[in-house]
Amino acid sequence: MIDEILEDADSRMEKSVESLHASLTKVRTGRAHPSLLAHITVEYYGALTPLNQVANVSVEDARTLSITLWEKDMVKAVEKAIMNSDLGLNPLTAGTVIRIPIPPLTEERRRDLVKVVRQEGEKAKVAVRNIRRDANSDFKELEKESEISEDDSHRAQDQVQVLTNTSVKNIDKVLAEKEVDLMQV
Repeated sequence: MIDEILEDADSRMEKSVESLHASLTKVRTGRAHPSLLAHITVEYYGALTPLNQVANVSVEDARTLSITLWEKDMVKAVEKAIMNSDLGLNPLTAGTVIRIPIPPLTEERRRDLVKVVRQEGEKAKVAVRNIRRDANSDFKELEKESEISEDDSHRAQDQVQVLTNTSVKNIDKVLAEKEVDLMQV
């Protein structure tokens, strides 16, 4: 029973770290990266479809993304979706190829993005701590119902704390990497 709770807590904590990593890929650095457009959806035959399902997104150079559409009719819809996104990018169209120049970030904007990254990191840490709290309350409940001893409960809570510390270190590591990436000119 203890092992099941520990495994569940560990997998949920890992998912929190992975979720943070995924959300940070959407934060724009000064370089072009296809994941910048990962969250953009385009209206395709009446249904909202992810951009990567109607086009090929690639990096042309360090500051330019290239979108090669599979259908010529989709050019206007893709341009509109990119302009309406929260990225602040202006696409340039040449036939079925859309190029998106990535403007360099100002120092002030970099600092703002670092704050956003830190807030995301704090949310991930709160999620990890909530998982720890849930696991500890499960152990206390088992102890109260006399299914495990008090010593087992304390040992299990110590193991959950070790898992929590590891997850928080991983979150800090991901945050540090992203901050360095953001502050590079």
